[in-house]
Amino acid sequence: MDEKKKTAHAKETKGSSADRKTAGQKGQHHSHHDTDTGRGHGAGQRPHRRQESQNLLSKPLLGLMIAAVFLLSLNQLQIASVSSMIGSAAETGGRTVGSGGTADLSGVDINAIRSTGETVASVFPVEDIVTSDDAIAIMFPSGTPEYGADLGVSFDDPVASLAVLAKMYPGLKQEVQSKDPAAWQRYMNLASKPVGISCEYCCGLKAVGIDKNGNSACGCQHNPALLSVALYLTAYSDYSDAEILREVMQWKTLFFPKNMIELGMTVAGGDTSRLTDLPGMVGGC
Repeated sequence: MDEKKKTAHAKETKGSSADRKTAGQKGQHHSHHDTDTGRGHGAGQRPHRRQESQNLLSKPLLGLMIAAVFLLSLNQLQIASVSSMIGSAAETGGRTVGSGGTADLSGVDINAIRSTGETVASVFPVEDIVTSDDAIAIMFPSGTPEYGADLGVSFDDPVASLAVLAKMYPGLKQEVQSKDPAAWQRYMNLASKPVGISCEYCCGLKAVGIDKNGNSACGCQHNPALLSVALYLTAYSDYSDAEILREVMQWKTLFFPKNMIELGMTVAGGDTSRLTDLPGMVGGC
């Protein structure tokens, strides 16, 4: 009887142990499955989040690309408009484009000039201007100026030249200040006068584009570009102050066609009826 009890007790003990082992294995299997499921769910979500992030980043980038294409197209349209007007003026007026760039300026008194309009009247033969075609033919330059190769600029590509001239000013300013103080002082005397070496048609400046230290008074491209022309020719050419002003006015006419031709027409007392065909500004501000 005792042997039977022992045998039964041993079977019960073995059965309980097996049941606990099986339950433990099931618990471990369930826990492992939960862990794998969690990892699998997380792994499935991460690519989705990256894709959302990439989509969000692509939108502003796409917007910038569209804006850049639009600005480039606008600039090309502006250049085409100016070129068309110049070609028309040359054909109808029988005058060489930019013919005002060859007039004798030996009698110009820089100290008597008090505005951009007076500069235009001093450096261009405004007495020959009757129509807008005349003004365009006289004031618009074409080709490459004699200093263009050194600076990498051309009248025929005003947008690219604008960028080159604008970036040039800080380094050119430092160079001339340190290497040629006399030229720097001459430049300061000229640029600080109200003669129009400024971007007065895009950013609200008047006829002076520098501060008391010779820094550009505006953060746009047009202002330092015009300053670069004046400073470079002061330091590295034998141009007179009046000739430097004429070069600046020609570049300014390329950058602000409508405003400058209108100014030339106003000074000359001519017909301004065709000025609506000219772009107000070429290049970014």
